[in-house]
Amino acid sequence: MPKSKSVYRCTECGHEHPKWAGRCEACGEWNAIAEEPVGKVGKGGKGGKSSAYRLTAVPPVRLSNIAAESLTRWRTGLPEFDYVLGGGIVPGSMTLIGGEPGIGKSTLLLQAAARLETAGRTVLYASGEESPHQLRLRADRLLEDAGSVHVLGETRLEAIIDAVSAAGADVVVIDSIQTVYTDTLESAPGNVGQVRECSGQLMRFAKESGTSVIVVGHVTKGGGIAGPKTLEHIVDTVLYFEGEATLDYRLLRTTKNRFGSVDELGVFSMTERGLVAVPNPSAVFLAARTQGISGSAVTALMEGTRPVLVEVQALAAKSGYGTPQRVATGLDPRRLAVLLAVLERRAETSFANLDVFVQVTAGVRLNEPGADLAIAAALLSSLYNRPAPADVIFLGEIGLGGEIRPSGAIERRITEAVRLGFNRVFGSSRSTVQVSGASLVGLDHVEQLVRALAA
Repeated sequence: MPKSKSVYRCTECGHEHPKWAGRCEACGEWNAIAEEPVGKVGKGGKGGKSSAYRLTAVPPVRLSNIAAESLTRWRTGLPEFDYVLGGGIVPGSMTLIGGEPGIGKSTLLLQAAARLETAGRTVLYASGEESPHQLRLRADRLLEDAGSVHVLGETRLEAIIDAVSAAGADVVVIDSIQTVYTDTLESAPGNVGQVRECSGQLMRFAKESGTSVIVVGHVTKGGGIAGPKTLEHIVDTVLYFEGEATLDYRLLRTTKNRFGSVDELGVFSMTERGLVAVPNPSAVFLAARTQGISGSAVTALMEGTRPVLVEVQALAAKSGYGTPQRVATGLDPRRLAVLLAVLERRAETSFANLDVFVQVTAGVRLNEPGADLAIAAALLSSLYNRPAPADVIFLGEIGLGGEIRPSGAIERRITEAVRLGFNRVFGSSRSTVQVSGASLVGLDHVEQLVRALAA
């Protein structure tokens, strides 16, 4: 028997190494090099490529000879899912959706498949993790008519592509890419090489046939998609399904979209009958807010093109240990450390002997500097034990000098705040935007914020 060949490839950057090493010499990542068996591509028949899918030579075409057509989209019937995708599924596209186990990825896609079938599209759901009988049990729990969805309990890629071609499917769901393998490689499913080769073949199949492919990807402990980084590079759209198992809400985010804007946010509520779209996330996130307590401030985030209002809570309490604790949930702990340093140095406040806890409600993450003013306001409100005004939102970035800078897209943020009953905005005095129903309280420095909240 001939000896099989292997290469050692970095799962982050794809760089090949002659032998295993602890650190990639190209990108510097540690423990990212994996052995990848190299197989020979067959010519069809047993052990080779599927007879239903073969690479074909395509001649080049001038751009001027290609007819300009408007982008066609297939709506899934789930408004929040369509919103995150940019208006629906694009024919011939490949979408990757990742998330923690049990977060609801399969439920979301089964609901979308059922509604696509209702709209006249043919959908094939190929699962390597559940049998067709188990999928039927899942479908029976949902408020969906999923009886016409084609299901396939298969993990061999060539067999899946044959089934898609035979069914004439418009959309195929692969659950999950880590369970699929191809005959062209000898390694086990989930191997770096298998994931790369299977995703590459699926992408070529999608572009040549016009079939939309949706693949589910597992995530690592660090929160990234398991497998080679090239998996995210290949696909057209990357979605992350987030949420805490103890909470009812699930957040669907776009991190890459060739056919729409990125960083969009879709919100779902997990119920006994599946996922239900939440069309007004701001009202839902603030529904449980208790007014009249210290340490609470509201800000408006931009999730893609959608403004979303969230509550920031802070608690400053006397430390019972030698070193005060700094705990941040929903934001970068380093950003909290910077804001505490600015408040102490530029506004003459002291948190040195206090434990500080900051969290963002509803499982939302603060990833933009425009929320700095709200974090600082919540901290100061807790420090002085004085509630912030109930009709105020805080918008602005805080610099290291204590200066307050305006946020981007402030008009849309304020408009969303006014719609929910907020009529005052604490923000940078350099902002000249005026919105009907809201008055701007201009601030130049964090000292002014301290005086406003301590008064």
